[in-house]
Amino acid sequence: MQQYFITGIGTDVGKTVVSAIISEALKASYWKPIQAGDLDCSDSIRILNLTENVNVLPEGITLSQPMSPHAAAKIDGIKIELSDFTLPDVKGNLIVEGAGGLMVPINEEGLMIVDLIVKFQLPVILVSRHYLGSINHSILSAESLQKRGIKIAGFVFVGEENKATEEIILKNTGLAMIARIPEVAEVSKDFILEQASLFRINN
Repeated sequence: MQQYFITGIGTDVGKTVVSAIISEALKASYWKPIQAGDLDCSDSIRILNLTENVNVLPEGITLSQPMSPHAAAKIDGIKIELSDFTLPDVKGNLIVEGAGGLMVPINEEGLMIVDLIVKFQLPVILVSRHYLGSINHSILSAESLQKRGIKIAGFVFVGEENKATEEIILKNTGLAMIARIPEVAEVSKDFILEQASLFRINN
């Protein structure tokens, strides 16, 4: 049984595409604890449309506005607590996708995405995309998880190879590269299925 929490080093790094590929590769159940905005085209709906062998579970909490969960929850008149989240009881593989990066706030009292990871105690797959500042964001994300005693399965890099960037991230974090996923102009089901057929992950 392989169960992972997939998070990014920031927003728009390809986390949902990577989640789709890994979910398909593992024929896993997929769960999004928090969906903020885009409810008619949510990450869960995207996963459902892009995969063939994935059991997409209902989101834990849905918020109407596409913004940080703490702000979206306030607009919706919702107070989110850590006790609101329970890991789905599924038999088999499971992929849990976070929202944004580790330090995205869930409420105004300091609850963050990283606190969900600590609660669930799932190994983390970190998604990194190369941009100016990604080395800093990647190393800080890994360090934050390591300081909390969370196991990190490794990095998935999105985009063309950038050897200098990847080597320094892996060297400074002591982590392995799980895979590199190419960027494409349009993400299609065929692309997800092709990448899933090539995907391998070692526990």
